[in-house]
Amino acid sequence: DYELCEQWGHLYPVPREDLINLHREHLLHLLEMGDMEKALQLLQRIEDPGVCLAISEQCLDQHPNLAASHFLADYLTAHFYASLTATRRNEIQALYIGSKVLLTLPELSRVNYFHLSSRPLLMLEQLLMNMKVDWVAAAVQTLHQLVAGREIGFTVEDIDNLLSKYAGKALNFPFTLKEKRS
Repeated sequence: DYELCEQWGHLYPVPREDLINLHREHLLHLLEMGDMEKALQLLQRIEDPGVCLAISEQCLDQHPNLAASHFLADYLTAHFYASLTATRRNEIQALYIGSKVLLTLPELSRVNYFHLSSRPLLMLEQLLMNMKVDWVAAAVQTLHQLVAGREIGFTVEDIDNLLSKYAGKALNFPFTLKEKRS
């Protein structure tokens, strides 16, 4: 049905908003089905870059599943980086990095941290508080690889400071040790 509507749009004038709505729903449908190849082909068929940008951003703002969010964040960064405001760029890159970190976690646990996908540092802090040390190690390694040399609102030093803070808390004893005297 989506493809038929798209063909109709080529034959008859369709208002821009209706065209955006059609393509947005089609793209979300393809992403839900996990068909990233057809989703990419759909985006490449859209001739107007403004329409393509609007569709991609609107889809991302609807918070689709993890794979779809990752795909859209990557697409927007690769094709529309210069068209985005600095704040929006940081949001999209943080979502890209957060989704990448989520992919390092065990599949059944991802749902517990998905709501933090746009805030990777907060996700890392949550993992630290939940004592998921092995997961933290994988997340930190991924973060170090992705953050280096990018402007996304936080730096490698912020990650290291967070780790230092929680390492210090782990060594903080609420009582004093008494010496044994012989």
